[in-house]
Amino acid sequence: MGSHLERIVFLTGAGVSAESGIPTFRAKDGLWENHRVEDVATPEAFRRDPALVLRFYNERRRGVLAAEPNSAHRLIAELQNDFDVWVITQNIDDLHERAGSRQVLHLHGEIKKARSTRDPDYIVELNGSELNLGDLCPLGSQLRPHIVWFGEAVPAMEEAIEIAQEADLFAVVGTSLQVYPAAGIVEFVPLSSRLFLIDPAPVGGGFHRRVERFFQAPATQGMAQLVEHVRAT
Repeated sequence: MGSHLERIVFLTGAGVSAESGIPTFRAKDGLWENHRVEDVATPEAFRRDPALVLRFYNERRRGVLAAEPNSAHRLIAELQNDFDVWVITQNIDDLHERAGSRQVLHLHGEIKKARSTRDPDYIVELNGSELNLGDLCPLGSQLRPHIVWFGEAVPAMEEAIEIAQEADLFAVVGTSLQVYPAAGIVEFVPLSSRLFLIDPAPVGGGFHRRVERFFQAPATQGMAQLVEHVRAT
């Protein structure tokens, strides 16, 4: 593989984990696992019915714990042998890490962690799948999923932009680029960078004229094609 590439940055979304059996975020009917997003993925929902929200994420967590990384996750991790690889992910699972990726930035939080509702800097790893009412931080307040809910700021955006600005090759994998602010990261990729898209469906955004190749395929297939293309060029 060519040694002229220094930093490869991947922006990954639900499509990367879909082939591991983790459902993509929202179905066409606007429901997420039979729940309205407003009832399970907003700060208001947690204030209104914390037990429902905790139960919902316990179910999602069980799904993540049962899933295994797929070849798309593994191919991204293997590129670390030759390049400085960063993964900026919209996913809340840990499949990139389990595949071996060492530099992973989670834009929307991590489902296997919890944080204090009083002190946002108090974050803990969960042991197992359960986070329940009555699980408190040292300050005595309820722990919540370490997830960025709709209507909340995305604290990792600044770091994500800095990573993207240093990309020699930037690949968008398994995300429709419809969710902001994450979708805006592409705008910070240098004009000199090689830009690739991998997704089974056409992807939004006005930067297609800059895209070197659009691999219209599922993540596993598209990643194999991308690696082959990069090796050949």
